[in-house]
Amino acid sequence: MIPTSLPAYLADLVRSELESDEAILWSDTPIARFFTVKSTGTFVFAIPWTLFSLFWIAGASGFAMPKFVGWVDLFPLFGVPFLLIGLAMLCYPIQNYRNAFRTCYVLTNRRALTFEREWGRTVIRSLAPRQLTVVYRKQAVDGSGDVIFNAKRWKDSDGASHSEEIGFISIADVRDVERKLKAMVDTHRRRAVG
Repeated sequence: MIPTSLPAYLADLVRSELESDEAILWSDTPIARFFTVKSTGTFVFAIPWTLFSLFWIAGASGFAMPKFVGWVDLFPLFGVPFLLIGLAMLCYPIQNYRNAFRTCYVLTNRRALTFEREWGRTVIRSLAPRQLTVVYRKQAVDGSGDVIFNAKRWKDSDGASHSEEIGFISIADVRDVERKLKAMVDTHRRRAVG
């Protein structure tokens, strides 16, 4: 029941991660979307950033092509890293779309697994029923959404608080997946008590 849309390396990784007595209750990939809340915010921020970078480079060069004969002519090049950052932010929706095809979510009779490709490596999260402390969903009108089952919170070196929701993000039929996840957790809790 591993999604057929997965790249071969990811399907093999999912198979190798499962125990012999583990049964897949549900598995899927995220809905591929260019614009999500996060990518839209980044994209919108990138527009003025990139335009300002271009304007700064043009202004620093006197709105003319530098001749690069002296050190002063190199000054506009200090704006190039900012321009590259802006272009990278403008491309974020494309990266967001591509990442959906490199991600897989699996719910088994023993745990919830996420496989996400990040910066040339695959991050695998495996959460046992006792780690699925709070299960809730964020549902869109079309029935798609997120099933959140854990959160990571931390403070950076400046003392600012950050958090990351862990779950099955941007999936179809979110209500059914939440129901299956809660049923699996309840089954394990009843076994632990009884």
